[in-house]
Amino acid sequence: MTTRILPAAADPDAARAISSLLSQLPAAEPGAPVPDSTTLLDTLGRLAAESIDELPEVVLVHERIGPVPALDLIREVALRFPAVGVVLVSSNAGPAVFSAAMDSGARGVIGLPLAYEELAARVQAAAQWSAGVRRHLGRGADVFSGPGGKVVTVTGAKGGVGTTFTAVQFALAAAASGRRTALVDMDLQAGDVGSYLDVQFRRSIADLAGIHDISPRVLQDAVYEDRTGLALLLAPAEGERGEEVDERAARHVVGALRGRYELVVIDCGSQVTGANAAAVETADVAVLVTTPDVVCVRAAKRLVRMWERLQVRKAEDTTMVVNRWSKHTEIQPALIGQITKTRVTRTPVPAAFKELQAVVDAGRVQDLDNRSTVKQALWALAGELGLLTPPSEGEPEAAAAGAPGAALAVRAAGPVARLRRGREG
Repeated sequence: MTTRILPAAADPDAARAISSLLSQLPAAEPGAPVPDSTTLLDTLGRLAAESIDELPEVVLVHERIGPVPALDLIREVALRFPAVGVVLVSSNAGPAVFSAAMDSGARGVIGLPLAYEELAARVQAAAQWSAGVRRHLGRGADVFSGPGGKVVTVTGAKGGVGTTFTAVQFALAAAASGRRTALVDMDLQAGDVGSYLDVQFRRSIADLAGIHDISPRVLQDAVYEDRTGLALLLAPAEGERGEEVDERAARHVVGALRGRYELVVIDCGSQVTGANAAAVETADVAVLVTTPDVVCVRAAKRLVRMWERLQVRKAEDTTMVVNRWSKHTEIQPALIGQITKTRVTRTPVPAAFKELQAVVDAGRVQDLDNRSTVKQALWALAGELGLLTPPSEGEPEAAAAGAPGAALAVRAAGPVARLRRGREG
């Protein structure tokens, strides 16, 4: 039997050394090394989407992989692709590292410098384990026993742009389409998801922060099952407890939710923290909400650049939603896309706060009238972003209400000229 092996190493010399030895293994089919954690997860996700049988049996993770630390990456791979055997390659193969690697889901540790015999033994053991898991679970398609686990983050360019309202409506639309959906409030110090849905619950995401292995029972205790059909994981009522949710905790929580729900919508607020940066980095869809004014578009540009500097998210992999738009707005979506280098959605959200005021003031945004142009736009956006269950064969798709084309006219005057002058600033 041929063993497919995918090495992940940021250091080119280490990648060459690993590939050279792997090529000498009998019945081995090594893939081209991937240089970082993002590429590894994207590669595995793409292979799994084509066919579960396309996944490699073994993944080798070098200790200096980045930007996600090696042990966190191993945990993420083990959670998302449970029949792939992951092996850590480390200069320290002592008991402490070995124990930490096993706790993260690794199937072995290979010491540096590499030795052929050790590499062959560890790869063979991981491959045999992977083959056994797949035989036990049956067909390849059954390797993933849980739902698809798509994650979408919603972040605001700055406060007050409608981030939470957008996240809530995306989640409600997905649940209404039949998807098992979780809505997470990761605006850790000022989260308002509970207020928007008139929910109070004693548990929060902070209660999961110190737990390394989040079992389904532990997760169930922290999640509030709302009458809307949403599973809510709220921000802590005491804002200072938000500091308990660091980057590592956020990865564990998102991984656990991904394994249980078909869709996970995360409200990341507008402040960059280690926790919400980790969520944005691992998301399948990262939405950035802006309004069409100079101050907000500049804030969006700053945030996108920060994500790129921190290797959280590339601009071209970020989806921009323009809220409070009108055809009279001087700054149109096409220009916002040019300035921020992001992908702007075809559907802008109209400026119609009067439609929302009653339900927002009542803390019952789930009761927003279906005739609302804002609701129609946001639910159409949910469909555009692939968050809804596709209609069954023969069933017509819902028309996207109020969704003018993306190629909108732009007038280069007033605030538009100011933005253009500040593009490189």
